[in-house]
Amino acid sequence: MSVDQADGLGMCALTGDEDDEHWGDVHDVRGLFAARAEEDLLAVELLGCDPQGKLRKCLDSLPADGVQVGGASLDVLDSNKVSMGSYYVSEMTVTAARPSSVVPGSFDLSVTLYCDNAHFGGEWVWNLIRDGRLNRRDIWHRLGTEDRTAWLAVALWTSAYQRRARPDSAPGHVFTLDGQAVTDIVSFYCALGEAINGPGGYFGWNLDALSDCLCGGWGASSPFTLEWLHSDVARQHLLAHPAVAAGQTLFDLLSEIFDAKGIEVILR
Repeated sequence: MSVDQADGLGMCALTGDEDDEHWGDVHDVRGLFAARAEEDLLAVELLGCDPQGKLRKCLDSLPADGVQVGGASLDVLDSNKVSMGSYYVSEMTVTAARPSSVVPGSFDLSVTLYCDNAHFGGEWVWNLIRDGRLNRRDIWHRLGTEDRTAWLAVALWTSAYQRRARPDSAPGHVFTLDGQAVTDIVSFYCALGEAINGPGGYFGWNLDALSDCLCGGWGASSPFTLEWLHSDVARQHLLAHPAVAAGQTLFDLLSEIFDAKGIEVILR
């Protein structure tokens, strides 16, 4: 990571998916965002865990090959233990348990699990939000495409938390998109999300998601005006990317999507 990478995900809570049983809070989670093939199991460390319910019972007689406890919601907590967003983890198996090295009286658990939505390298973005350091619009500018994809994924999962039930802006609002760092479609979504919802904001991360966001409920009510500064940067780069239809570019397709929803785009 090129920006303030944290060692782990920080405080989390586990809730079993079968009966919403609380499985305990965790001081830190390591390994959830490791590089791997999509279908691969993740080897994850739950550090400083106070296991409860089904998770605690499995520790009483942990065999050498581990105990599968099933699926759970892993909520990422802020400093007040409020959920900022969550991941679904499946087929979680506890493979080892030992007295915690970070929180006396608790456990460090080694587990394996599947998690489709934890994009490689995303933990540092969660920590920016938790620590109140997601406080300006240009942080993602320094990132490469892969890190920007992780940025967008966290923006999606934290969207409700960051907006705090704030209503959509009224129709007719003018949003300003700073396009000087828009050099690919991923950076376009980063810039658009922040134009609509502020630093780290989300407003789509693919064409279908963008269309959904334009239907309302994600920070803006259509119709609105999008003032696109430095649009020549995006035009230069996005014209080189083919869209779905032959002979059409991504820049053309984005313009069509906005036009269909009554969005006025002013190119500067």
